Amino acid sequence: MKFLVITQDLRVSGTSEGVVSRSFLAKLRMAYPSAIIDVLYLKIHTGEDELNLLPVDSIASHEINLKAPFFIKWLNRISTRLFHISSYDNYIHKLFSKQIAKVDYKKYDHVFVRSSGINHETILALKNLPILEKAILNFHDPYPFFWYPGSNRKLTGVEISRLKKIRSIVSLAKLCISPSKLLSNDLELLYESKKKFYVLPHQYASSVFNLKEKNEKHKSNKRLSISYHGSVQFGRDLDILLDSYNELVNEETKIKSDTEVCIRLKTNEFERFKNKYLNNENIKILEKTDFSTSSYEQMFESDIILILENGPEISNILVGKAPFVATLKKPVLILAPELSELRSIVKDEKYIATYSNKVKIKEKLKNLLLDRLNSNEEVSVFGNYFSDTNFKNQLNQILDN
Repeated sequence: MKFLVITQDLRVSGTSEGVVSRSFLAKLRMAYPSAIIDVLYLKIHTGEDELNLLPVDSIASHEINLKAPFFIKWLNRISTRLFHISSYDNYIHKLFSKQIAKVDYKKYDHVFVRSSGINHETILALKNLPILEKAILNFHDPYPFFWYPGSNRKLTGVEISRLKKIRSIVSLAKLCISPSKLLSNDLELLYESKKKFYVLPHQYASSVFNLKEKNEKHKSNKRLSISYHGSVQFGRDLDILLDSYNELVNEETKIKSDTEVCIRLKTNEFERFKNKYLNNENIKILEKTDFSTSSYEQMFESDIILILENGPEISNILVGKAPFVATLKKPVLILAPELSELRSIVKDEKYIATYSNKVKIKEKLKNLLLDRLNSNEEVSVFGNYFSDTNFKNQLNQILDN
């Protein structure tokens, strides 16, 4: 069996797509240990890749410069206003297409195409390329960005043009997949696809990361620490959790003396949160750190992990950190909208609360804190959803079609 994986992000710095793409390669090797796995890596960023840790046969790496020349920027102003077409998009997609077109795709049994961020360049670059007939397109998020839950982008003629382009690509692709049941259902409708969108959940594999203890890690001084590492974009409400916890600190002596919340933020609201809880000894607001340090803290310093889904009304994506958190075997508190992907995965209601119900958030947080103070047993919040066996079964269903 021969696989080609076209990808945009293999960084170890902690980006969601970098983590799950690296892990996908590791799990693909696990599922097919004797297969040939080649990678076409189309980089749009700088950062540590540590490609030597990836269990693949070859990696062809090319850097794509997303800075367009002046005449493209000038032309883009005209084309978007008069024709609702982005000349900048077309320019960037051609840069990707040029590299993909060089690949001898016919020698591979399967071609996976993974994108990164909100622009899906690798997928859109496939338009009019014959490799599409073998391409399995992986949509990690909705596209165009207007359809992303929590997005504030308006529906414009340019967005409609982007939708038409992606729809034409989907119609000619061999298969399409996403990490979420809700997202796959939504994209089938959005793209008017006659083909089923399959589900292949995000994965996490520690073997493709060099996780080491670092001096910068936060050392908890309390018996129990609940932590959140991430952002507060796309409707994620961290305030309601911290306000609920702060009330518990003022009401419960044991929670005040024995627990803390440690927050590492990837957000421009860091200063707001820092100032809001500046004098609160139970709430630590820290700046974001690298993936190695962040992972080490959650593995060895955290007792309860907080996950924020997109909100406030719907989250049709699968949170990229979920498979990593699943490996920790620790209690989790998930804040989610009424309609969310994790609600269909997490069966025990004590681990999930709705953003709009502060009473329940406070109640479930209190119960988790007090339970964890009395027990340090391993728990499987996500069951076997992210197991190697489940991944291989779902992967085989995709490859058999």
